[in-house]
Amino acid sequence: MKIGFIGLGIMGAPMAQNLMQAGHEMIVRTRRKVPDALKGATLCKTNAEVARAAEVVILMLPDTPDVEQVLFGEDGVASGLSQGKLVIDMSSIAPIETKRFAAKINELGCDYLDAPVSGGEVGAKAASLTIMVGGPEAAFERAKPLFEAMGKNITLVGGNGDGQTTKVANQIIVALNIAAVGEALLFASKAGADPAKVRQALMGGFAASRILEVHGERMIKRTFNPGFRIALHQKDLSLALAGAKSMGVALPQTASAAQLMQSCAAHGWDQLDHSALVKALEQMAAHEVAPG
Repeated sequence: MKIGFIGLGIMGAPMAQNLMQAGHEMIVRTRRKVPDALKGATLCKTNAEVARAAEVVILMLPDTPDVEQVLFGEDGVASGLSQGKLVIDMSSIAPIETKRFAAKINELGCDYLDAPVSGGEVGAKAASLTIMVGGPEAAFERAKPLFEAMGKNITLVGGNGDGQTTKVANQIIVALNIAAVGEALLFASKAGADPAKVRQALMGGFAASRILEVHGERMIKRTFNPGFRIALHQKDLSLALAGAKSMGVALPQTASAAQLMQSCAAHGWDQLDHSALVKALEQMAAHEVAPG
């Protein structure tokens, strides 16, 4: 298939590379240098040009305003679409705005899927992402071979917006797990235990998790290069809290994790990996999990 891909960042570049390796013709638009692995791709000057050339257009962008601008701004994707094409937004953005974007794309005679992902840079490179999809079943089936080139756990959750709702739920769980692992390792380290050995012991018990495995190691080794930046996770928790407010739902632990990330941002750490949330806990304790 001719695949348009807009947004070749930490996640987008390896996702596009996996699609190219699966045999698809790639048509890309990026403000960055095109990665060496995508040298065979066609580079377009505008988003509309991508939409005109591609059968399917995939977006992987930082936030809701970015998606809206790329879709509907000057020389946007919408202005280059023709009937029967498919737009897939794999960014993590607001569910309510996603429904509005989908309706506008549908008016052009095109299908729209929201398909945010989980798994971070590691999952993007390994083509093992979890992909949470919202949209029509027929469009999902059409896109499924593309999803299978990028991920492993692929689920059609429901209609447009439901994929984004699932991603917000995912980000709540991830944030709270990072905070829990950070507190546990900080507690163990302050008590005089070796945090690396504590983590090793916990990996064999009921507390075992992917967060303890990957981000626990990051906390111990102090490898906070992203990954998935705190700034982006802050955005996702803001979506969760805004949605909760509109529904009259209390999310106290989510709010707590959001405040820890805000503390990190205040210290200039928001471009670090979200495992660096532990730094806010360490500051309060005047102790590091594993001093450098």
